[in-house]
Amino acid sequence: MSDTFAVIGLFDSAQALVKAVPGLKARRLGRLEAYTPYPVHGLDALLGYRRSPLAGMVLIMGILGALTALGFQLWVAAVDYPLVTGGKAPSSWQAFVPIMFEVTVLFAAFTAGLGMLHLLNRLPFFGHPVLHSKAIRGITRDRFGLALEAEAGEAGFDAAAAQAALKAAGALEVEWLPAPAKEPFLTAVFIQRALAGIAAACLISGLVMYGAVEMMSVGLPMRHMLDQPRIDPQQPSSFFRDGHSMQLPVAGTVARGFLSPGFTTPEEAGRLVNPLPRTPAVMARGRAAFQTHCVVCHDPLGTGTTSLSAAYGAKPANLHTAAIRGYSDGQIYGTIVLGKNAMPSYAADLPEDDRWAVVHYVRALQRAQNARAEDFQ
Repeated sequence: MSDTFAVIGLFDSAQALVKAVPGLKARRLGRLEAYTPYPVHGLDALLGYRRSPLAGMVLIMGILGALTALGFQLWVAAVDYPLVTGGKAPSSWQAFVPIMFEVTVLFAAFTAGLGMLHLLNRLPFFGHPVLHSKAIRGITRDRFGLALEAEAGEAGFDAAAAQAALKAAGALEVEWLPAPAKEPFLTAVFIQRALAGIAAACLISGLVMYGAVEMMSVGLPMRHMLDQPRIDPQQPSSFFRDGHSMQLPVAGTVARGFLSPGFTTPEEAGRLVNPLPRTPAVMARGRAAFQTHCVVCHDPLGTGTTSLSAAYGAKPANLHTAAIRGYSDGQIYGTIVLGKNAMPSYAADLPEDDRWAVVHYVRALQRAQNARAEDFQ
């Protein structure tokens, strides 16, 4: 019996098992291990087990996780890509707490699971002999097992003496368990099977996910979102009283990106002052906007000689008349925004700065056509 893993004895009660432990432990016949259907109070100390270091491992790794998350977020938010949010300093740690908490839990959970399985329970242990023993049926119900196990690498384990000691301690049944065959772990066959299993799992999970995504688009509630009714342009609708699907905006509505001018006539706009300076850049901007939107009617010099045919019908204004030269900058600006006679509003076509730049350019055209004596000095 040199290939012995352990000799295990079954007891009919926890009290009997606890009573047998001191005598067996004193004889030093092998490593003493207990298998019970439920935890037995005080058994760990009786067997000489030290307090589990798992709690300390989890604490250390949890603290390490919190510091890792804090350091990473500080580096990103305060060093690599600083951002000021709500006027707070980029290194404000209060915003980092949620991620710190999550990473703390992540490190602690993995440490608890992997540390318990691999370090403390010495797993993986494929084919544990106790799981294949006759005693396991009783241990998982109402029997209590006490095993004398051969120490790893220890020679001369006396299986017969162990059996006799268990019987003498009151074991109802005694069973000899052979040591598992020592086969190489990372064999070529094992690696091939593992890779094949991983590939099959990835393929199956991918197909299942693909099917789920395809089914989601036609299932509830997504189907309602795809099949919801819509109204095409110019299509009649019974929802509105006038029977039209296209409705005018609600009175007072302002399009996004545009502010109400705050005036209704060019005269009311006369109180506005041009905020742009008379610089070459502003003049170039006004000239470009004037040539794009105004030249077709007012001609390049602003005389009102339109390039449109007689079918146009309207007569554009001459920007050099005494009345228009008497306009304030705000009045010209108001005419651009509100329109006048056949001239439509250009508020939607010209940004505010372009409108004021056009006003400056119109003033330059007027000055060029109505030069003063001091302009030649």
